[in-house]
Amino acid sequence: MGWRENHPDIGRCPICRQQRHVSGREVCRLCWRQASDARAATQRERPYKPLDVVAANRHGQQLFLADLGRRRHPRRPRVGPSIEQRLRPVAARQLDLFETLAETWASRRGLPEPSRTERSAALDALMVDHAARHGWAASTRKRARLALRVLATGLVGPTASIRASDVVALADKGLTVQPVLEMLSAAGLLDDDRVPAIVTWFERQVTGLPTAMTEELHRWFDVLHLGSTASPRSQPRADVTIRTRTLWALPVLRAWSDSGHQSLREISRAEVVAALPPSGNPRATTVAGLRSIFGTLKAHKVLFTNPVARLAVGEFERRQPLPLPLVELRAALEADDPVRAALAALLAFHGLRHEELRNLKLVDLRDGRLHLDRGTVLLAEPVRQRMAAWLDYRSQRWPNTANPHLFIHLRTASGIGPIGHTWVGRRVGIPVRAFRDDRILDEVNATDGDIRRICDLFGLGVTAALRYVDTLDHPGLRQGEEA
Repeated sequence: MGWRENHPDIGRCPICRQQRHVSGREVCRLCWRQASDARAATQRERPYKPLDVVAANRHGQQLFLADLGRRRHPRRPRVGPSIEQRLRPVAARQLDLFETLAETWASRRGLPEPSRTERSAALDALMVDHAARHGWAASTRKRARLALRVLATGLVGPTASIRASDVVALADKGLTVQPVLEMLSAAGLLDDDRVPAIVTWFERQVTGLPTAMTEELHRWFDVLHLGSTASPRSQPRADVTIRTRTLWALPVLRAWSDSGHQSLREISRAEVVAALPPSGNPRATTVAGLRSIFGTLKAHKVLFTNPVARLAVGEFERRQPLPLPLVELRAALEADDPVRAALAALLAFHGLRHEELRNLKLVDLRDGRLHLDRGTVLLAEPVRQRMAAWLDYRSQRWPNTANPHLFIHLRTASGIGPIGHTWVGRRVGIPVRAFRDDRILDEVNATDGDIRRICDLFGLGVTAALRYVDTLDHPGLRQGEEA
């Protein structure tokens, strides 16, 4: 209707030879539209190209539906119908031929649509603020907000805590878990009711033992895992300590169970001596595990006697420190992966401990030095180059992360915690202890066994330093060097 109203004159179009409403150029609407579209396709290359109606319609015409190609102006604020208009009865309406509801993520997985309640809105605002402060990527923020809305469905109260087990259950539905846990924990809304991994592991280890013996071992485990506020008081022990002592003592405990013993109260000193390995580290570790169990239970008055008390077994056999093969060391230092090269450089040149690497902060690296708790380390030039490459990669890969630690990865970049206990060894491909041993041995050979220098440089005690100094004249190591 717009073309006819603006061009009421009817004439013969010189292009298509049809009687139509023609414009001032005496061309019809279809021929003019064909030329206009052809000019728009090349407008970026030639912004001032004139309208060539004849050339545009030379090879045919493309029909079009009215007003579909019209440029849309900025949307004007729409005024909705009044109350009277909305309440006015409608005589007829157009029925839908097809269901037009868009398929959502929840509907594809058979989940209820996330509710948008006051509770959900409050949690979503917390998530957005947390994501902005910690520099989350847009994809991480989107997945976390969706998981939080699904989690908030059915919850009541704006400040009630959310159980961690409910959050972990979202993983079975394909939803992200770790970012939600971090946000709820930072906001003080997380009720961590998860069972620690060490508890489930210990339950599996004592399965099959007699009931009385199992109860006694659980008492020992509780004291080590949770500590004790009653006399004798004690602090909780590390999970690795509980694991090693359990594994050291478990073969003897199962042997006593198979022989018919129901409780540790029945074990005598002679039975302990008979069950011990003959010599070496197996004997020392077994006694260490049994001494921890019987000593703890005796101190807390679960047992009457301690059959392992004052049982002499000798000292642990110390592992001989050995140098690293040069091929493996060079491969780690010259790796294309910037984080592997940086970690290997810090270990090979300065012999850092594993925990020192995990807890390094960005502020600890300044002025070409590492500022550690045990002192300041002047970085070697190869280490500075690899650290600069890693910092460049870190800033490009995670430009907005709020994690203050020097070394991060995909999971820790969205939080503020350190890397895991096994991440360094897996990323470098060589145990951290092997790097440190190699560096200390190199310093021992360079200083001709200067114990004071070794202790000051690597934070060792005299006894630990002597293990490395004793290798100075070791015939096996000398033969290996000459070979």
